[in-house]
Amino acid sequence: MKKYFTTPIGRLRLLAFLEGISLLVLVFIAAPLKHYFGYQTLSKNLGPIHGALFLLFVFNALRVGIEQQWKFRETTWKVLVACFVPFGTFYIDYKILRKIDKR
Repeated sequence: MKKYFTTPIGRLRLLAFLEGISLLVLVFIAAPLKHYFGYQTLSKNLGPIHGALFLLFVFNALRVGIEQQWKFRETTWKVLVACFVPFGTFYIDYKILRKIDKR
């Protein structure tokens, strides 16, 4: 657990998890509650939190990509696109980030 706070890739993995969870809650819980039941509180509160996590993830992914000298066409673009797709950050963590973190 300590590696998630001490290494740049560990922090990126943690942000990927948090951003992925916030996107899933926003898309599959908050949006339906807002549009079908008129309950807007969750989307109003979670929207800015997800936005901040999204920006932190993107900036951290770019920073780690530069530090690790990732080739943009091979790795960086995949990590960046993953934050737009539900479950994408979990897939990227499993396929790319976890393997790099174990080195």
